[in-house]
Amino acid sequence: MIQSIPKNNIVDSVYEQMLSKILDGSWPEESKLPSEFELTDLFSVSRTSIRSAVQKLRDLGIIYTKHGMGSFVSKNLNKNKIFNINQPIMHLSQEEFTDMMVFRQTVEFKCIELAAINANEQDILAIEEALNRMLINKNDYKKYSQADLDFHIAIIEASHNKIFINIIHTIKDVYYYYLEELNRVLGITLESIEAHIKVFMAIKEHDVITAKLSLDNAMKTNVVAINKLKEEV
Repeated sequence: MIQSIPKNNIVDSVYEQMLSKILDGSWPEESKLPSEFELTDLFSVSRTSIRSAVQKLRDLGIIYTKHGMGSFVSKNLNKNKIFNINQPIMHLSQEEFTDMMVFRQTVEFKCIELAAINANEQDILAIEEALNRMLINKNDYKKYSQADLDFHIAIIEASHNKIFINIIHTIKDVYYYYLEELNRVLGITLESIEAHIKVFMAIKEHDVITAKLSLDNAMKTNVVAINKLKEEV
């Protein structure tokens, strides 16, 4: 039986009810979880909330994902340990998120413009290599986030502006944390992957307008999703 979801604590409530189904055997070990669409319908909440709850279960090792098959309940769960788990859903404050967004809008937009103009064959290969690692690791948000960081650093290096390059390497640990939190909380979405592919193709084709537009759309999507999540939690 699904309980009503409190409006001020949606993600935690979905997580707790999903966990309850696992612990009481309704979803036994090694069984496949309902799809994201089915969970959205079951709990009558947004896809963002479902992704966050599922990601938390995955982070804690309670479920795991098989590429192209979905998510499954882990076996040999330590139920006593699970009962003592209490992790926050979002570790990135609104201020930190906003500060990084302003940085990206100030620096990355110029860098992506310069990259679309100045990128040479070696730069294109570096961006593509990072993108390929993102695609390979789309079911592991930590490895995906490292590849995501490498993708953006490769673009900034393709700008051939030494100041921008030095800045990004100075703050790369902070930038990784920002990307990891976005990918952990929002999940690795098809929209995000497609946006990175569009950025890469635009730079490869030296299309400045499309490159900047693709990045802008991706960032706007993140802002909307994060704001919606913070309203729900």
